[in-house]
Amino acid sequence: MTKNDPLSVCITHSMEQYFKDLNGEMPSNLHHFFINEVEKPFLQVVMQEVKGNQTRAADILGINRNTLRKKLKHYNLG
Repeated sequence: MTKNDPLSVCITHSMEQYFKDLNGEMPSNLHHFFINEVEKPFLQVVMQEVKGNQTRAADILGINRNTLRKKLKHYNLG
């Protein structure tokens, strides 16, 4: 894995390593776990880039501003 790899390659590598680290154990609620692991830093970076402007962030993300607020509250980001 290199810094120039597409995001999909990084995710694939991370998920393969995650399953290796489980050593045969089966996870539960994997979708919820994955979304929480990815969405929080994703939102943090977007909010940094727009200097906290929720309207701009919602536009960039293609979501409603109220949806963004709900997500920020969920992750204690705003």
